[in-house]
Amino acid sequence: MIDTLLIANRGEIARRIMRTCRGMGIRTIAVYSDADAESPAVREADLALRVGPAPAAESYLDGEAILALAEGNGAQAIHPGYGFLSENAGFSARCAERGVIFVGAPPEAIRAMGDKGEAKGIMEAAGVAVLPGTRGEAQDPETLAREAERIGYPLLVKAVAGGGGRGIRLVESAGALAEAVESARREAESGFGDGRLMLEKFLAAPRHVEFQVLADRHGNAVHLFERECSVQRRHQKIVEESPSPALDATLREAMGAAAVRAAQAIGYVGAGTVEFLLDESGEFYFLEMNTRLQVEHPVTEMTLGLDLVRLQIEVAEGRPLPVTQAELQPRGHAIECRLNAEDPARNFLPAVGRLRRFAFPEGDGLRVDSGFEDGSEITPHYDSLLAKLIAWGETREEALRKARRLLADSFVSGIPTNLPYLQWVLGHPGFAAGEYTTRLVEDGAADWSEFAESGDAGEVLLAAAALEAHLAATAGAKHRNPNGHRGSPWDARTPWLAAGAPAGQLRRIFGWAGERHEVTVRPESDGELTVEIEGLEQTVRFIPNGPGEAALDLGTVRLPLRWDAEGTRRWLSFRGRHFYLTAEDPAELSAGARVGDPLEHLRAPLPGPVVQVAAQPGQAVRHGELLLVVEAMKMEHRIVAPFAGTVTALHFAEGDRVDRDELLLDLEPEED
Repeated sequence: MIDTLLIANRGEIARRIMRTCRGMGIRTIAVYSDADAESPAVREADLALRVGPAPAAESYLDGEAILALAEGNGAQAIHPGYGFLSENAGFSARCAERGVIFVGAPPEAIRAMGDKGEAKGIMEAAGVAVLPGTRGEAQDPETLAREAERIGYPLLVKAVAGGGGRGIRLVESAGALAEAVESARREAESGFGDGRLMLEKFLAAPRHVEFQVLADRHGNAVHLFERECSVQRRHQKIVEESPSPALDATLREAMGAAAVRAAQAIGYVGAGTVEFLLDESGEFYFLEMNTRLQVEHPVTEMTLGLDLVRLQIEVAEGRPLPVTQAELQPRGHAIECRLNAEDPARNFLPAVGRLRRFAFPEGDGLRVDSGFEDGSEITPHYDSLLAKLIAWGETREEALRKARRLLADSFVSGIPTNLPYLQWVLGHPGFAAGEYTTRLVEDGAADWSEFAESGDAGEVLLAAAALEAHLAATAGAKHRNPNGHRGSPWDARTPWLAAGAPAGQLRRIFGWAGERHEVTVRPESDGELTVEIEGLEQTVRFIPNGPGEAALDLGTVRLPLRWDAEGTRRWLSFRGRHFYLTAEDPAELSAGARVGDPLEHLRAPLPGPVVQVAAQPGQAVRHGELLLVVEAMKMEHRIVAPFAGTVTALHFAEGDRVDRDELLLDLEPEED
């Protein structure tokens, strides 16, 4: 029996494992890097031990240090969570050699599935269909080009040791193969320490369906049904649901049986996931097997009423599975949304900074798994996942309704997130109907842009202007004039007051939906405000209801409003929508920026090295053309031209390291 367990992970999954351990009476030990010393997981563990500095390679990936901490502090077992050491065959083997229980797969199974080329061969031998392609045997450019012609375009270049969407490139034609191979190899070497690549036939519009499997040391194996994971960006999952709207009983039985065969073919033990691609005809192909717990495991737990972490621990203790396949009967429907620290307005670049407000609603059938709280610092050292927002209902329609309300009632400020994007996904007609494929995001790019810029622009700017007046009034209330009397709210000396506006008016330049907008506010009697937005006037009243809460009185309509402000950044939420704006210093516009100009998109997303420079001074570039590539958070981030123009200056060379928000280059727009 396990009475002390060390969790070799961080954040949300560490807290998730602790929750189960508390219910089982198991003492928990957390490990933390310097970046996570103040995290909730460290505070909630029975014992927390420093494992190293912030970089993962020197902390959460240091298997020897983690094993030493387990042995020195009485832990009989280590749970790796997902990511980091969870699929490290060498670490699993070292645990076994030193008598520490690894709550995960045996090293032989991890090795077999960790090499995607080898995995395809094993699956074929087990009678599971695989996609045409290579297995990573030859790596020279000539062989890869020859094999690509044999497979046919389009195809995927994939890291043999990859995962998490990294090291994958779509290649549409022979002319794009060399660049894709070079880029994927760089990312694979950085992320996995293994630059080997394989080629795979690309299915244009499949569905991505995975089956949860569970096996014990006594020869028993079952599947825990499926999860639909077709909503993806850059091969990374965004929204998952169970059951899949695409499967009928016959197809579900066939895919489940194939998943169990796959697990048995490698002598699997523990919880794992077999992933398939499903085409329009109902044919399915093995994609990969993740020999660990999945991020999206809560949707399976909510439809089956099981605790997968508890089952993992019981299997690791040597117990037989407590259920048979016939006893497993899903109930209802669950939908999970991944809330990420990323900025949709900057092509989903990862965001870092301090969370100011991090609030989610509670209710029947709702679940939020997160490793963060108000005040948590989001660093560039780890992945961008902030929270998993899950909703369950008796039917898919009920689960979808609850999930939409869960997103609408959440509020996150301090950094940009993909919360508005998740709202767009759940509101997409294809998703609502359950008729979507892995192309939903790609095909819906224009619809997303329209959604992001939708919402009544006048109402958004009106709310922002009223908030600015409230902030100015609050600052003014703290200001005393030289005679000791309280000054007018409009007398506070801040960089935002007057700034070119007539006396007694407040002027702001708001950045929203990719453009700058000019707003002036004039105070009237009884707390009313006259707001002028680009020539149109409206009278409003801002009614505070507590910290970060207010009502916007429009005369005949009163809108509940949630807000936050820090420096020049503003977060607003009303009518079930979330808006992020900047309030720019009008004085800065004298440097040449004008109202109506596009906002800046040529700054570094995160600290990291410049790994490729694709444009030089004097070069004319098209809208969307690649300019530079910056590596951050183990992924390559492409900086593309936000408009057509000419590069006038390049501030960094290949190999240089940049800081967050540093201007990378100057781009002079075309006159038209």
